[in-house]
Amino acid sequence: MKITEYIDQAKKTLFSFEILPPLKGQSLHDMLAGIEPLMEFKPPFVDVTYHREEYIYKQHPGGLLQKVSTKKRPGTVGICAALMNRFHVAPVPHLLCGGFSKEETENALIDLEFIGVQNVLALRGDADKSEGKFIAEEDGHRYAYELVKQISDMNNGIYLHDETETGFHTDFCIGVAGYPEKHFEAPSLNYDLKYLKQKIDAGAEYVVTQMFFDNQKYFNYVERARAAGITVPIIPGLKPITTLSQIVNLPRTFFLDLPDALMHELDTCKTNADVKEVGIAWAIEQSRELVKAGVPSLHYYTMSKADATYRIAKAVF
Repeated sequence: MKITEYIDQAKKTLFSFEILPPLKGQSLHDMLAGIEPLMEFKPPFVDVTYHREEYIYKQHPGGLLQKVSTKKRPGTVGICAALMNRFHVAPVPHLLCGGFSKEETENALIDLEFIGVQNVLALRGDADKSEGKFIAEEDGHRYAYELVKQISDMNNGIYLHDETETGFHTDFCIGVAGYPEKHFEAPSLNYDLKYLKQKIDAGAEYVVTQMFFDNQKYFNYVERARAAGITVPIIPGLKPITTLSQIVNLPRTFFLDLPDALMHELDTCKTNADVKEVGIAWAIEQSRELVKAGVPSLHYYTMSKADATYRIAKAVF
């Protein structure tokens, strides 16, 4: 079933979350067992994130450099199939512009369609760490709206090559990312909403936001999005702070602010355990306020670690 159908049929705020596929050498079984407690809250869908491969160059005798993958995760098709088989939930694989050609994207979508996946999240993705700015692959997409359009074209039976069998089309519900505190590359929030509208016009049917810690920023974002003509569901994304390092790393990595009231509490923390208790309590209050406001779903960024999200969901759902 499609995400928009789940939302339309729901009588209350839904619970959903995102997982990170295991690195090579790690166990799929352990990942699935780790998130199994969250199934108590009946998530209709689970996002399967993806990160482009990272490389190093190993020097061989004679000066020859070999490009070697250092971080390789299992393909999302296999993860999606495992989620469907184990938990009977709708997987939402992330598709990236970065690191993929249009041909590779088309092939991945055909595979996903084949196993019964009906939802995808279309993202530009981050720049390669060695490049400093985002550079598209040769014959790849530069912007998320171009990726959305390719998926939408396939939904209409339009493929890259004419030899594709006439009449065959996919049927994906397409989600995209939104940024309540604006994407760091956008010159202003109004311009960021302009780019979001471009993705919606290309065929996107719902939005999942970047994490935020001040609900008012989400409410303002939704209000301005509606004023810009964006009418699709906007799902808030949440993540509890659980370690001392995240107090610095989350704002720096994701270009977001931590509210003064939250920082006042975090300033008293001496250990990761202290931070985790504050972070969970803050996320519970955030969640309760958002549920009261009638948001379509609460979407949690778990990094495949269920314990903090379980405690939040237990208090809210």
